[in-house]
Amino acid sequence: MLDWDFLESELENFRAAGLYREPDDGLVRQSWLREAEARGLVPIDASSNDYLGYAADPVSRETYRGATGSGASRLIHGTRPIHRALEGAISTWVDQPATLLFASGYAANLGAIGSMAQSGDLIISDALNHASIIDGCRLSKAEVTVFRHVDIGAVESILRMEGSKRRCWVVTESYFSMDGDSPDLCALRSICDQHRAALVVDEAHALGVFGAGGSGLCSQNGLKPDILIGTFGKALGAQGAFVASTTLFRNWLWNRARSFVYSTALSPMLAAVVHENLTRAQQDKSGRVRLETAGGELRRLLMSAGVRVLESSYGPIVPVLLGTPERAVAVTNDLVAQGILVQAIRPPTVAADSCRIRVTLNSTFSDEHIRRLADSIIEACAE
Repeated sequence: MLDWDFLESELENFRAAGLYREPDDGLVRQSWLREAEARGLVPIDASSNDYLGYAADPVSRETYRGATGSGASRLIHGTRPIHRALEGAISTWVDQPATLLFASGYAANLGAIGSMAQSGDLIISDALNHASIIDGCRLSKAEVTVFRHVDIGAVESILRMEGSKRRCWVVTESYFSMDGDSPDLCALRSICDQHRAALVVDEAHALGVFGAGGSGLCSQNGLKPDILIGTFGKALGAQGAFVASTTLFRNWLWNRARSFVYSTALSPMLAAVVHENLTRAQQDKSGRVRLETAGGELRRLLMSAGVRVLESSYGPIVPVLLGTPERAVAVTNDLVAQGILVQAIRPPTVAADSCRIRVTLNSTFSDEHIRRLADSIIEACAE
């Protein structure tokens, strides 16, 4: 029998460094809700990516009666009419010729990036790209060069040296989930065009939040990436993901993306929920306006009180920088005790000296919610 003590030793190292995460099975959230209500506090969940507030809404009776399972992978007989209808709606939404659904954002990035780049190719990846992008790069057969976060000059230098020698892929997020900032997407598109490189953009945290009809930051900036990746688990309040690109690339993914080929197709009922929420998000201009104004107001209140907010951030993601893991955990615990649910963000998600709480806003937050969030964070950071 295997001796598991080596794992306990590693976990002890995590505990000593303040990096250990306790499995909560949902109990932390339940306990937080009970305690907040017992103290007469209105609970505020500022840890969710549910930017438009759709995740907790009940589904329609018609959708609920739909098929819960697809029964197989898409390549066998898992495709249902709702899958094709949703893919068509997404293609129109993000202005791409073709779309393919995936079970999760992680699977989408693994499948798209892992299969797109071939031996001899070069992937040029932002230093703060999501773990799923990093792992997709690792799974590909390409060489990978990481550039300093949102450093457009670095991308141009790399492409100037490498672009004429081999096929290059520039990969970035449009709205970074931990820093709440963005690269100059127009400049990236121009540089890629100059050097005949492909631009791959993950719009996970931007879709539904930015752009006309919530179509994302690429659309808002008037450009089209070669490959666009998005998820349903953020502003659309559901689960699953997609890759949108040319019909040729969709056909490639259908045959070569292992995270797609060997996965059961997205639940038809879930696809129907996403379709409904997509239609709703396209019309939810007031929700997007609210996110913009609430984010601006929270930043103003925090920064005027001397709280260190990442200055490059904007929109519904408000990173409050605290430095050490211990301080991030202490501020988190203080806020939870005040009825505000946030999460301490620590390594390996962020660098060791940039631990933080990441406050994520919801379009349903009132002015009172924002004031209470600001007052509570200011108080917790002062201790």
